[in-house]
Amino acid sequence: MCVVTDEHPGIDLSRPNAARIYDYMLGGSHNFAVDRAAGEAMLARFPDAALAGHANRAFLGRAVELCCELGISQFLDLGSGIPTAGNVHDIARRHLPDARVAYVDIEPVAVAHSRAVLADQVGVTITRADLRDPDQVLSADGVRGLLDFEAPVAVLAVAALHYVAPDDDLPAVVGRYREVMAPGSALVISHGSDDVADPAAAAHMRELAEVMATSATPAYLRSRARLHEALAGFDLVDPGLVDIRRWRTHSELPDTAVYGAVGLVSARRRR
Repeated sequence: MCVVTDEHPGIDLSRPNAARIYDYMLGGSHNFAVDRAAGEAMLARFPDAALAGHANRAFLGRAVELCCELGISQFLDLGSGIPTAGNVHDIARRHLPDARVAYVDIEPVAVAHSRAVLADQVGVTITRADLRDPDQVLSADGVRGLLDFEAPVAVLAVAALHYVAPDDDLPAVVGRYREVMAPGSALVISHGSDDVADPAAAAHMRELAEVMATSATPAYLRSRARLHEALAGFDLVDPGLVDIRRWRTHSELPDTAVYGAVGLVSARRRR
């Protein structure tokens, strides 16, 4: 894969972007100088930030594997970010070789590099769209032309929904996706929060949100109760809504202050 340079027309290089900072944190090459500077500043204040990024990626992997175990072979990855190790189609196809994946992101660098990486992949698409506009996402050729919503689909919103502003009504956004999800479908989310038992982790997350407030992609923290509101209509699989380091794994490391959950659509829940 090529390294991103600073000569990309139409991309705002005056402010860092969450997807590109995340790519830098994971050791990727699809980022600009402004993103690397922001990443280094973040690591100087929060040395464990990169570990939290890897924990989120590991959570994504476990959640995709669970979906495959449940027989779900279709994935809609919202806010998919920049291609890096452990892409959804790589994980899913280790279990289900014919798995289909529709990636969606609004960030132009993420979309451009996804197109390059996925050029030879059959049954995998990338669409530039805003996850806050479900109708735009669901009507896009790369989504409706690939996924059959009459059959189970896993909708992934991992480290994505905390970029949805409070005014955008997160339960309504999630609810629109739920309306089209067939019984047996799954929703996978992870979301930053300062509503956690560990005061140090809560303070850490608030400081991270303050740093991101100066970027092109500010993050908004939500309480555990607010996240449960967004998950209304889904049956949460064990262990429910918990820190991503406690979701179906054991870790000696402290909590990340990022909640994760997988919810299923049952026949009685679908509208």
